[in-house]
Amino acid sequence: MSTTEPDALLTPADVRELAAALGVRPTKQRGQNFVIDANTVRRIVRTAEVRPDDVAVEVGPGLGSLTLALLEAADSVVAVEIDDVLAAALPATIAARMPARADRFSLVHSDAMLVQDLPGPPPTALVANLPYNVAVPVLLHMLARFPSIERTLVMVQAEVADRLAAKPGNKVYGVPSVKANWYADVKRAGSIGRNVFWPAPNVDSGLVSLVRRAAPVATTASRAEVFAVVDAAFAQRRKTLRAALSGWAGSPAAAEAALVAAGVSPQARGEALTVEEFAAIAEHRPS
Repeated sequence: MSTTEPDALLTPADVRELAAALGVRPTKQRGQNFVIDANTVRRIVRTAEVRPDDVAVEVGPGLGSLTLALLEAADSVVAVEIDDVLAAALPATIAARMPARADRFSLVHSDAMLVQDLPGPPPTALVANLPYNVAVPVLLHMLARFPSIERTLVMVQAEVADRLAAKPGNKVYGVPSVKANWYADVKRAGSIGRNVFWPAPNVDSGLVSLVRRAAPVATTASRAEVFAVVDAAFAQRRKTLRAALSGWAGSPAAAEAALVAAGVSPQARGEALTVEEFAAIAEHRPS
């Protein structure tokens, strides 16, 4: 049980008052849509299965709505914020609203794509309302950089959520689906309406759960080599793999040889393949 005040979480009025005091106007450039509903942030933390021993990392904390809910549940929270004004204000908000746990909060003022290290113990959970325009690259960077992250729950644009969680054969299955699946078992974990945000976005949002698992066994191919195959396969997704991978392999004939050696039909398309099959292809790249 946490020792937090019952009214510690931000209300819609609190969010607007904080923004006004800071002179903050949410910008489309940074995909800023602040969550203003306490029930929603508690639902996100609950769905993320944040535990009392977790070290949670949050990307894009904004004014602190989700941050406070995470501090209620986790052992400690590290927030990564790129915005100068928001980064400067967040520690004071935490100290004012949750003083008993303020020492369990750390702020990293940085672009999440540039973060290489985090203060304190290795993070075990990633929970974030990710800006729509950078959601996939930020998610993949954090999973790659911090292998200690066991469980992830991100709120993203519904369309992005569908792509991340898509399975082979689905029309929206593509590069984000395969790369996310390299790191984790991925699934949709719910939908979020527009009215819990300020300003309300023009699109619905979705929750995506990622539970870390061992990478597909690829005895000779690195992650970068597997991802190169994935990128090539979907760069021309209407083409057969024999054609789409010809540049990667050196020629259509070499691509066919690699595919056959991997047990994949040269006439298949990228959208039909699992991450394990992409790994097998990468192993058989012509030398």
